[in-house]
Amino acid sequence: MSALGALFSPRSAAGSTGTRSRILLGLVCAGYSVGAAVGWGSPRVAVFMGDFGLAAAALIAAVSCLLYARAVGGRLRPAWLLFSLSSLMAACGNAVWGWYEVILGVPVPAPSLADVFFLCFAPPAIVGLLVLAKRPVTRAGWICLGLDAWLIGGSLLTLAWSLALAHTAHLAGAEEANVAPAALSLAYPLLDIVLVSMVLALHFRRSGVNRSAVNTAIAALALTVLSDAVFTSPLLRSTYHSGQLLDAGWFAGSLLLAYAPWAARRAARAPGGAAPPRAVGSRPIAGSLAALTPYLAAAVCTLGILYNVVDGRRVDRVVIFTGCTVVLALVVRQGIMLLDNISLTQELAQKENHFRSLVQGSSDVIMIAAPDGTLRYVSPAAAGVYGRDAEDLVGAELSSIIHPEDLGRFVHEVRRFLAAPPHEEPTTRIECRFRSGAGDWLNVESTVNRHQGGLLLNSRDVTERVRLQAQLQHNAEHDPLTDLPNRALFTARVRQALGGRRASDPGTAVLFIDLDGFKQVNDTIGHQAGDELLIQAGRRLQDSVRAGDTAARLGGDEFAALIVGDGTRDQGARECQVHEIAERLRLTLSQPYRIGPNEVRVAASIGVAFAEPAISPTDLMRNADLAMYRAKAGGKDRVELYAPQMQADVVRRSELAARLRSALRDGEFALLHQPVVHLASGSVAAVAAQARWRSAQGILFTPAEFLRVSGDDDRTAELGRWLLEEAVAQAADRARAGHPVAVSVRLPAARLLETGPPLGSIEALLTRHGLSSGALMIEVADSDPRISFDALEQRLVALRRLGVRIALDGFGSGFAAINALRRLPIDVLKLDRTLVEGVVESARLHKITSGLLRIAGDLGLQSVADGVDVPEQVLALRAMGCTHGQGMAFSGPLDEYRLRRALVRGEFPVAGVPGPRPVMAGGSIPLLTGSHTETPVPPT
Repeated sequence: MSALGALFSPRSAAGSTGTRSRILLGLVCAGYSVGAAVGWGSPRVAVFMGDFGLAAAALIAAVSCLLYARAVGGRLRPAWLLFSLSSLMAACGNAVWGWYEVILGVPVPAPSLADVFFLCFAPPAIVGLLVLAKRPVTRAGWICLGLDAWLIGGSLLTLAWSLALAHTAHLAGAEEANVAPAALSLAYPLLDIVLVSMVLALHFRRSGVNRSAVNTAIAALALTVLSDAVFTSPLLRSTYHSGQLLDAGWFAGSLLLAYAPWAARRAARAPGGAAPPRAVGSRPIAGSLAALTPYLAAAVCTLGILYNVVDGRRVDRVVIFTGCTVVLALVVRQGIMLLDNISLTQELAQKENHFRSLVQGSSDVIMIAAPDGTLRYVSPAAAGVYGRDAEDLVGAELSSIIHPEDLGRFVHEVRRFLAAPPHEEPTTRIECRFRSGAGDWLNVESTVNRHQGGLLLNSRDVTERVRLQAQLQHNAEHDPLTDLPNRALFTARVRQALGGRRASDPGTAVLFIDLDGFKQVNDTIGHQAGDELLIQAGRRLQDSVRAGDTAARLGGDEFAALIVGDGTRDQGARECQVHEIAERLRLTLSQPYRIGPNEVRVAASIGVAFAEPAISPTDLMRNADLAMYRAKAGGKDRVELYAPQMQADVVRRSELAARLRSALRDGEFALLHQPVVHLASGSVAAVAAQARWRSAQGILFTPAEFLRVSGDDDRTAELGRWLLEEAVAQAADRARAGHPVAVSVRLPAARLLETGPPLGSIEALLTRHGLSSGALMIEVADSDPRISFDALEQRLVALRRLGVRIALDGFGSGFAAINALRRLPIDVLKLDRTLVEGVVESARLHKITSGLLRIAGDLGLQSVADGVDVPEQVLALRAMGCTHGQGMAFSGPLDEYRLRRALVRGEFPVAGVPGPRPVMAGGSIPLLTGSHTETPVPPT
């Protein structure tokens, strides 16, 4: 870019502002004006500055406009090219003028080449102004633009003709020999009038693009035209010479035109970005002047005619003709404006009706509030939304219909909204409660806009949405069956109780409650009855806790209660108080439930955990859960307080369970067999398979030690499958080796009823290993009351059809033993070791055991006594009619090698029997292992 472009470019003034540039421009123009006023010190310098100084200023304007036109594009680019050409013409005219006066030192002839350049200054400027103008969108707009231009030009022509041009034209007509100078005398003012007309007409129609540049350019041309008008006056032209003060007007106009485009670019690149948009209707004065322009022009034309009349001179025909055309143009323009106004009025009425229909038919309520909060307009929709007529609300205070609890928040939001810049936040949204005509409160969402210093509110009733949201929130935090808080809300309440001012209160406690026997209710009288029981239990729990406490249902038949601390420092007294609350809850929940015609009883196992310093809600609830499971393991229907040892037990059981999983995977389990001996002969009737876990230290753990932690899960099922398959495989090997002794395997009743029944697998297992079905007996444990006897009976009947014998294990210990004996297809009855242990010492137990054995004999069942450890027990049981025994009185569990040696021997010494007889497998019956308290054996 040239030095001239750099002068006006913002890059050349890095760090400077537009104010500094304008100050510099003003200083240059003021300096030139002072020099012209004092004559520049000498006539020759004055002539030089008056000619070549003006030429240089015009040339600067031409180059500046040219550079700006090349730098920017768009619709306004031709205008700046035309301004550059116009300034170039002015520069050339002043240069020719200086050539005559400064170089040649002769007066400038009239006419001369300088006049040609000066006359060519106006047309490009006029066309450039037309380009800058806002283009009308209709044909009527173009006609009005031309009429406005003629109204201004014609009025100025009338006034100028009356004052000076008529005299100049008269002289030109009198001196026919000097037509050219006279024509020039008329051409300059006429072009100036046209240029002034365009400047005035376009000042009110300028484009909104680069408004700063356009305003500066119009001001520059106006200053130039004003200087031309002064120059063309007869009084000044006769005495004018270069270097006078009038040259300062041309000089300032040229520099101002040079500055115009770069000032616009500097404003656009100023820090902070674009200025905020102007509000509509922010220029009322400019709009009024634009509307009055035609009338002002007609008034000027009238003044020109009156001037001639008052002065007593004859009115010139030019003035009459021009005045008539101005009046005609005004009439035509008014007719066009009248038609346009009629069209606009009809369109406005149509739009008003359209928007009135939209407002009145809208389901939203539209309200306009004055700056003082008074409602000035309320749409008719208020009757349907608020239940109040719109006329009743008009004139009321907006604050009178807002809920008092929401008023402060509403006022705060409105103040914040009104303080924000409109272009950054044109609207805001506020939700509050409005009073309805029925007196209740409606949830209303309002979109708020600014309106003439007040507010425009578009409101809609969202009460149903708020109610639905509240219902969804309630459903997300409450159990759908009992309507008690669910686990998520209960956890949040526990977290709230452990925080804040109660953070250090150790009296806060969490109770976990489990309903014992609930599954049996579902299985016996149906799930609907179970749901009703849960509802009643939840109601009892809710009624039993205090108002500040929380009762919740965590899922299934598990409930919980949060007992908030009361600030008591005596921890012992607080524990006693909470324990009493828990006992009261246990008794309340254990009361009979009336469900239809049935009376149902369940028990409650409750675990209690107290808050500790810095404990988390998760840990506190886990402690209560551990205490609840300890209560269930301790016999159910009881309250257990959490102790740190419970967590240690859980860790130990988890570690043992993990080791159990790895033991199953790595083959660390061994199979032992304990002989079942015929009490009358001492012969081996069967062997009972027992699993042992051989640890890395060589210790064999019994089922009582590892099944207690494994639980009734996949690991237990896997262990049961392994035990059954190993027992059958080893029994088949012994049979092929000449030791065809029956084997019994103990399986829980629940395992027999699993999905994917073992019936087919047992048959396939016997076939695969070649073992006869009569050589296998399944010992069924009846300790689980949840087992359905119907399904179990069907399964056992199917097994008996295969030839598998069935034994009832642990007879005399389970509550359902008699029922099982009555319904299940049993071949062997196995007495629990608790009946055998005290059969010699206790006469009462002796009678019970004797009665059970008599029942077995009457039913034709064989009997096996488990846990026969001393000879006295052998004598007593045999005397009662017991046929077989299993225990340390004969042998402990044996590995395969020792078992085969015992089978070779064939019998064990039996107390009271005269002499042993070698019997291999006399009285063979298939039996199962003992209870979970098998006697451990040393490693082999």
